[in-house]
Amino acid sequence: MTNRKAELETLRADLKARLSRFEAHQHREDGALDKDFEEQATQTQNDEVVDSLETETREELVQIERALERIDHGLGDECESCGEPIDPRRLQVLPYTTVCVDCAGE
Repeated sequence: MTNRKAELETLRADLKARLSRFEAHQHREDGALDKDFEEQATQTQNDEVVDSLETETREELVQIERALERIDHGLGDECESCGEPIDPRRLQVLPYTTVCVDCAGE
């Protein structure tokens, strides 16, 4: 379990760093929109992509925080829906999961 916890903590740090970069982009810390209309359109499209990536990153971060909380409470290997053990292979692929395959499919 400690390997999984360390992996989740590393993922959490990476996601927080990624969020900082997304926020810097959104706040135009690298400069205002270009004066050229075509370039503005490209920058606006990029903003939409960054918004989508930021949303996905925040959702993954919530899942990681939840998984770490469950590990800290000794429940990291149990499905939070049915209480059965989560297959270790599933945890290896999705270390932040908190549900077994059966409950995830419902």
